[in-house]
Amino acid sequence: MALPMSLLLVLVVVSCGLSGALGCVLPQNHILLSRDNLVLLRQVRIISTLSCPKDTKDFRLPRAMVKGSQVQEAQAILVLHGMLQHISDLLLTEHASAAWNTTLLNQLRMGLYQQLEDLERCLVRGMGEEGTALPSQEPTLAVRRYFQSISLYLKERQYSDCAWEVVRVEIMKCFSSIITLQGRLSNMDRDLQTP
Repeated sequence: MALPMSLLLVLVVVSCGLSGALGCVLPQNHILLSRDNLVLLRQVRIISTLSCPKDTKDFRLPRAMVKGSQVQEAQAILVLHGMLQHISDLLLTEHASAAWNTTLLNQLRMGLYQQLEDLERCLVRGMGEEGTALPSQEPTLAVRRYFQSISLYLKERQYSDCAWEVVRVEIMKCFSSIITLQGRLSNMDRDLQTP
């Protein structure tokens, strides 16, 4: 079985190591794309979460890696890429297409695709730099476990409308955290450029 391109890219980056400063500044529209994606997620709502009282679930978004100083720049880019990739993977399923408005879903997918392209350029640039230490894999493993729990939840609930509504709300929480992480990266980049 072939590994997905994004997984191969992350493995190569981690094995090569990343320095504290990747020398990659994300485009200014990167945060705007996340905000646009958040708006699109609000629009794809199909039912109210109030009509699904038995379907509530706390997926335990690993917020510490996004908000605290726990994650360094190299890890932050890997975490950001991982979160966006997992969201994209969820939204590319036939079950998502069946549950949500296809036009809005395609717009959301395109925004995610652009963000992933931007991050992959940063990761590829980081591969060419000398790394002093390998970034910890703990944050990316936490992200993977988090999204595995979401996928399992959808499967257990047989991809019902209520399950997708719970997941939609959870993905909105993810995008709020992604915007926070993007802001941290933007601040790190500004700090590195300031003499």
